[in-house]
Amino acid sequence: MGASDPEVAPWARGGAAGMAGAGAGAGARGGAAAGVEARARDPPPAHRAHPRHPRPAAQPSARRMDGASGGLGSGDNAPTTEALFVALGAGVTALSHPLLYVKLLIQVGHEPMPPTIGTNVLGRKVLYLPSFFTYAKYIVQVDGKIGLFRGLSPRLMSNALSTVTRGSMKKSSIEEASLYLALSFVSQVFPPDEIEQVSNKDDMKTSLKKVVKETSYEMMMQCVSRMLAHPLHVISMRCMVQFVGREAKYSGVLSSIGKIFKEEGLLGFFVGLIPHLLGDVVFLWGCNLLAHFINAYLVDDSVSDTPGGLGNDQNPGSQFSQALAIRSYTKFVMGIAVSMLTYPFLLVGDLMAVNNCGLQAGLPPYSPVFKSWIHCWKYLSVQGQLFRGSSLLFRRVSSGSRFALE
Repeated sequence: MGASDPEVAPWARGGAAGMAGAGAGAGARGGAAAGVEARARDPPPAHRAHPRHPRPAAQPSARRMDGASGGLGSGDNAPTTEALFVALGAGVTALSHPLLYVKLLIQVGHEPMPPTIGTNVLGRKVLYLPSFFTYAKYIVQVDGKIGLFRGLSPRLMSNALSTVTRGSMKKSSIEEASLYLALSFVSQVFPPDEIEQVSNKDDMKTSLKKVVKETSYEMMMQCVSRMLAHPLHVISMRCMVQFVGREAKYSGVLSSIGKIFKEEGLLGFFVGLIPHLLGDVVFLWGCNLLAHFINAYLVDDSVSDTPGGLGNDQNPGSQFSQALAIRSYTKFVMGIAVSMLTYPFLLVGDLMAVNNCGLQAGLPPYSPVFKSWIHCWKYLSVQGQLFRGSSLLFRRVSSGSRFALE
């Protein structure tokens, strides 16, 4: 689904606060040292031995501790935090790689095992293609368990580059835009009085402007990170589809870069980029705007969990509890729905990345040579294959499948 990136927005703010606190602490320590030296030369009178105000060095020292040693948001810990999220992202990528690997082989139309006869919910007999688990077991039989991680290295590098790029853009932003993942749960931290204000039609205009502004900035970050990481994505896709023809053309990142540049030029690193970008843009705007309008106009703030439908003095926010719960899941549900609608962009982008690159998976009979991504889209649409690979568990044989013609 388009994937999504787990960074923490307060990095930049924490870094600035840390440096400011450290500077203030250093200045205070210098002033305090000068004061001590002065008092050593000229001892104070007895009536000033116990001043009414605390020593000047105490407060700057506390600020220094808050900025320099305070948790994940501090300036000194910002690089460590970014490295932590890159490491966590790498772990998730590695664990999910077999799933993406099988999905890609299904997308290019590689079906090494025949379908089996089953029944649907109405009791009719239908043909089912092997599920993810059966397909993964077949890969293990051919290449061993390590074969499930073919093409993992360039994918790890691609995701790490995307994460670092997005994090750098967030830190350099003057606006300090909110994270896309944080927006998914924004309704959970709104107090009831703010929700009451947002529910008004006049406030909806201001709220819509905020959504448009944040979505525009998120779109810019996503497009930049996608363009920078796409060459590694192309290499990863081609390494994986070599399973179809048992080739070894793309064996490493550096050697793959040399082959692509020699055979296809600079544009070879960006094949399939446009449908991926379009899918990302449609997903971001569709998900954010749909969630906004549903939360603004369809979620009733008067819904309560009390018998009378109103809050009480002991719990004045009870009338908003159900509205809060609904709003907290709206964007998550919208993300799933919109990702299904934008799946054809993902499919076309992946097919174009491996099309006519010298590998069997990108040549007939698996795939015709496409002139453009629009040609690929039209071909899949005619064949009824625009959602090929979207399901990995219950895979019915479609009318465009070669098994359906036999």
